[in-house]
Amino acid sequence: MQISRRDVISSAAGLGLAAATRPAWSQPAEKTPDRVFVCNEDSNTLSVIDPVRNQVTATVNLTSFDEDPRPPFRYVTGGVIPTHVAMVRKPLYHGAIDIHGAAPSPDDTLIATTGRGTSNVYLIETATLKVVGNSANPQAGPTTNPERLSSGIIVGREPHEPTFTRNGKELWVTVRGEDRIAIVDVEQARRGNSAGASAVRQYLGTINGPAQVWFSKDGQLAFVVSQKASQLDLFETNFGADGYSRAKRVKTIDIKSQDPRAFTPFLKTSPDGREVWLSHKIADAVSAWSVDRDAKALDTVALGENARPNHVEFVENNRGKAVYVSFARVDDGGPENTASSRIAIIDRSAPAGSRKVIGHVFSHGREAHGLWTNPEGTRLYVAHEQDELPNTPNAGQTVCSVFDVADPLAPKHVTQIPLGELALPSGKLRNKKSINLVYVRPGATGQAG
Repeated sequence: MQISRRDVISSAAGLGLAAATRPAWSQPAEKTPDRVFVCNEDSNTLSVIDPVRNQVTATVNLTSFDEDPRPPFRYVTGGVIPTHVAMVRKPLYHGAIDIHGAAPSPDDTLIATTGRGTSNVYLIETATLKVVGNSANPQAGPTTNPERLSSGIIVGREPHEPTFTRNGKELWVTVRGEDRIAIVDVEQARRGNSAGASAVRQYLGTINGPAQVWFSKDGQLAFVVSQKASQLDLFETNFGADGYSRAKRVKTIDIKSQDPRAFTPFLKTSPDGREVWLSHKIADAVSAWSVDRDAKALDTVALGENARPNHVEFVENNRGKAVYVSFARVDDGGPENTASSRIAIIDRSAPAGSRKVIGHVFSHGREAHGLWTNPEGTRLYVAHEQDELPNTPNAGQTVCSVFDVADPLAPKHVTQIPLGELALPSGKLRNKKSINLVYVRPGATGQAG
């Protein structure tokens, strides 16, 4: 059977996935279902999770394995499974390398994901799982992928995180290996190269090593953090009547007090739009800033030695307001006495200037990274970089953890989802090293809206 990137590609069975019975908290079935997309950096795939059943139901294939029927291009040749790094270094490999960042469009109908090693960004339709810009594979046969992967949009050296503008017209991609942001025209990107025009509208100069940009709730301000400078860049977006930005730097803020080691990879604005929180990975802290032209520091929260914070996520509902922070650090003595990372819980309802960590929960995985909640603020999904250890239920698997966060200050673990394998024509490619993840409800206003 031919495998198409347009189709749902089922993961391997028998991996201890959660039961298919719909839990009481789940949403009714929809024509276009909710989905969780997990970026797997080592396999260059995106795992697609059904949040009703908490199962991997598909894998988006961003490799170029099995697009050519000749043995050197097969993932498995003569029964030998090579290392993934050996495959992506083959001279005619043209698939993605180091799939890393991810963000949804404001209406959750598109996912943007970056290939750090290929200097590009891909767009994927969340309803169809179609990679935008793919073309028919002229070498396709019974055991060859019928589609040839597009090269995506080339943006520059080491793109880290993509972020859609609030109106969805543009995608801002931080080019971490340089000192600029690539601003992509989303409609032009959808049309591909057939129109003969580049999808990159312009480059915006920034502080050195920009890691991520996030927009104010009204879309008028853009905050940019860096992994090479102890600085925070602030821009006015200045959208015109045509919906496109004409960005202008307001100021560059010295954040040495919060991040003396100059390594701030992630940031995010709060649901009420009043604060932006920054993750200072090597400084083992997070900080909160006011979302305005003055951008004043409100809090700096220490997380403990070698916490190595990755992402922040806001968990808010009628029972409370919290900030969750994922730790890269792995601790012994986790659930069932296995190694696990932690997630710090900060009470955001406390007055600004007095916020602190009020507790932790084990992430039920090793090296916790991406965090994202459902729109109701009752479920949290957690990505992990490392595989589970031997003698554990999901040994040798990269896992996504699910938490019940109906009480934001007292999260409860629901399940651990092994990400399984992508069934390529010539063999199985294990989904490996999850970095970011996003929860989408296609057609509804999401976190980027």
